[in-house]
Amino acid sequence: MEMKRVSYRLPKEHGPKVVAIGGGHGLSTMLRGLKHYTENLSAVVTVADDGGGSGMLRQDLGMPPPGDIRNCMEALANTEPLMSELLHYRFTEGSLAGQSFGNLFLAAMNGISPSFDVAVSRMGEVLALTGRVLPVTTADVRLEAEFENGASVIGESKIFYCKKKEDCRIRQVRLLPEHPKALPAALEAIREADMIVLGPGSLYTSIIPNLLVDGIVEAIRDSHALKVYVSNVMTQEGETEGYTVSDHIRAIFEHSAPGLFDLCLTNSSPIPRGVAARYAEEGAELLRCDRDACAALGVEVIDRPVATVKSGYVRHHPGHLARELILLHAERSVRIAGDNFDYRDDTYRVERR
Repeated sequence: MEMKRVSYRLPKEHGPKVVAIGGGHGLSTMLRGLKHYTENLSAVVTVADDGGGSGMLRQDLGMPPPGDIRNCMEALANTEPLMSELLHYRFTEGSLAGQSFGNLFLAAMNGISPSFDVAVSRMGEVLALTGRVLPVTTADVRLEAEFENGASVIGESKIFYCKKKEDCRIRQVRLLPEHPKALPAALEAIREADMIVLGPGSLYTSIIPNLLVDGIVEAIRDSHALKVYVSNVMTQEGETEGYTVSDHIRAIFEHSAPGLFDLCLTNSSPIPRGVAARYAEEGAELLRCDRDACAALGVEVIDRPVATVKSGYVRHHPGHLARELILLHAERSVRIAGDNFDYRDDTYRVERR
């Protein structure tokens, strides 16, 4: 029977409600792509960082670390090129050497706001964000890692070096103080989401810390949204050497709840041998997908071409990753189950027999 094609436009303002949970450059990369498909976008971001410029502001001003939040805001900002360049600018001399203007902007906004989450919201208005950025909590939290040999270290920035020294896997991480309260707006966003995306990003320092905040796991578990974990492409030196995809999933489940998600998006794009060899010299390798072990955990693995090589580094491609996530949502959508979808720009092309 001949296929009948029905097409209708889906403007970005009517796009799916997507909640992306994580931190670091992986989350901001994904957001850069997703903002072209939906305006109903919420980033729930970890605040456990204590290194670099963020750590300095945290120590000096007693504020939550701004770095990961700033990166996400830059990704979602709709500003003039000059403003974008200004946010990225890092001072090179004096006591501000290495500090970014974006961090200082958020610190100043925090100084004139009643709370950190209000400061983030106000800065979002200034930058005309597509969507919103939400700190997972406003509590002053530190990250502690415990290793398989019993050693432990406090401080997100110290985990890399301690793991290299101990030369064994991380057994678990915890927040200090434990069980901080989640930002109510973050819980609300998760409850209202059509799709919840975990990652991509550092397993123990970007993704899992969000799940240790009171209420987050329960909100995800109770949600009827499509839940997807975006796997990293490479293992991470000082954190996940020797890990497989199932090792990542198992660690997330052990820190949250079994079956927190049932879909895992992995990369199928080839990585050049020369690039892989350079990563191997630095203690990292292509993340091996042990599909059967993932299935035993109740997780379906979906391979899609979502990675690229930029300046010799393997990265998720913002556009490709976002497109595959939106396609996945369309294909698995309960509202129009059974249809086949071909997403092009802002139009769903629905094909029915």
